[in-house]
Amino acid sequence: MIGDGALGRGPTGRGPASDRRRGREPVDVDGWAEPSAAQRQALLGRTESVAMVGVSANPARPSHFVATYLLSSSTDFDVYLVNPAADEILGRPCYRRLADLPAVPDLVDVFRRPADLAGVALEAIDVGAQAFWAQLGLWSPQAARLAHDAGLDVVMDRCLKIEHARFAGGLHLAGFDTGVVDSRRTARRASRTTSNA
Repeated sequence: MIGDGALGRGPTGRGPASDRRRGREPVDVDGWAEPSAAQRQALLGRTESVAMVGVSANPARPSHFVATYLLSSSTDFDVYLVNPAADEILGRPCYRRLADLPAVPDLVDVFRRPADLAGVALEAIDVGAQAFWAQLGLWSPQAARLAHDAGLDVVMDRCLKIEHARFAGGLHLAGFDTGVVDSRRTARRASRTTSNA
């Protein structure tokens, strides 16, 4: 397999979105541009099934958290879990590889090392997926080029859970805007402040 080294990665090693957030220029991939928010929203709107490659059985892992969200009532996705080291996660069967799934996923969401992304992109192409999504912090110019050249929509360095919740108005669900940390004064704090004055 050809590595990503020839094309390089962004100065942070993470990809265009994180580079832009840090005020650095992203690494270009010929023929592919990072999709806009409207394009990502449209992609999620037409997605009916998601295969999560690299999902973990460990509840402390981000992939487990995302799987929990995608399997919740917050989404209408048919979710398939791909992890060759597990038989079941969150009460759902795990498949060894994308080719073993009982249906073709619309979107392949990847939680694997950057070096593995091109291989997963090839698997996504082979099974007929329509979109390749590399999770937050993951970036591979080679995977982007392979998937894009095969006609797949490509999103990199974005969290599927965050993007879905953002567009569905649910960032308060499952870990965002919980109100646990709040700068507003509660009635109790406000009364203590005025009584001490």
